[in-house]
Amino acid sequence: MNQRPHILVIEDDPEIRSLLRDYLVREDFRVAVGDGASALDRFRATFSDPDLIILDIMLPGEDGLSICRRLRAGSCVPILMLTAKGDDIDRIVGLEMGADDYLPKPFNPRELTARIRAILRRAETPPLEARRFMINGTFFIDLERRRIESVDGNPVSLTGAEFDLLECFLTRPNRVLSREQLMDWTRGRQADPLDRTIDVQVSRLRKKIERNDQIITTVRGAGYIFTGTVKEA
Repeated sequence: MNQRPHILVIEDDPEIRSLLRDYLVREDFRVAVGDGASALDRFRATFSDPDLIILDIMLPGEDGLSICRRLRAGSCVPILMLTAKGDDIDRIVGLEMGADDYLPKPFNPRELTARIRAILRRAETPPLEARRFMINGTFFIDLERRRIESVDGNPVSLTGAEFDLLECFLTRPNRVLSREQLMDWTRGRQADPLDRTIDVQVSRLRKKIERNDQIITTVRGAGYIFTGTVKEA
C-alpha cells in the first residue's frame, strides 16, 4: 500500500478501544475508533471505506454481527471480528456472514497485528498481468486482479478469505486438502482441532460458485477436494 493502512476499530469498551488505538498507532497504522454502527457512518462520510475494520460483536444498539451482515451486502472491506473467548456460536455466525478472521478476547496485541498484516497483504492489489481460468464453463476467475464473474459477465462477490480459499483449490485441483493445510495456506496459522473456520468458509464458497455441478467435494475425515473442470482462459 502507498499509504499507511487506515483501520477502523468498533469496540464499546473504552479501555480496550484506547489500548487498541494506541498500540496500532505505534505499529504505524492510521486508526479511527468508535463504539457502534455510527462510527462506520462517520468514517465513510470522511474517508470512504477503511482498509480494515476491527469489529467487536457485543455492541450497544446494532451488534457486530448485524453490522457485518450489512457491510457484506455491498462491501468487501476486510473484517476482523473480536469475540468472547470460547464463544463458538458467535464466531461461526460471524464467519458465515463474511468476516475474514476472528480473534477471541483476551488477545495478544502482537497476534492481532500479525493477523491484520496478513489480511492486508491478501487484500493488496496485485500486478496487472492476468492469469485467467474458467471453472466448469460457468465462471471466469482472474487470480491477479482477484475477480470472479459468471460467463455472462455478472460479478460474484467473494470476501478476501473466500477468494484465498478458492485460489488454494484452483491451484491444487484433484488433490485432497486437509483443513490444517487450508488454514495454514489461507490464514497463515495452524488449525485448532475444534476450529471450524475452514468448514464455514467452504460452505459459503460453495453457495456462491456451485450451480448444478459440484465443484468442491467433502472427503470424510480428510478434508476437501476441488473436482471442478479448470481451463486457462
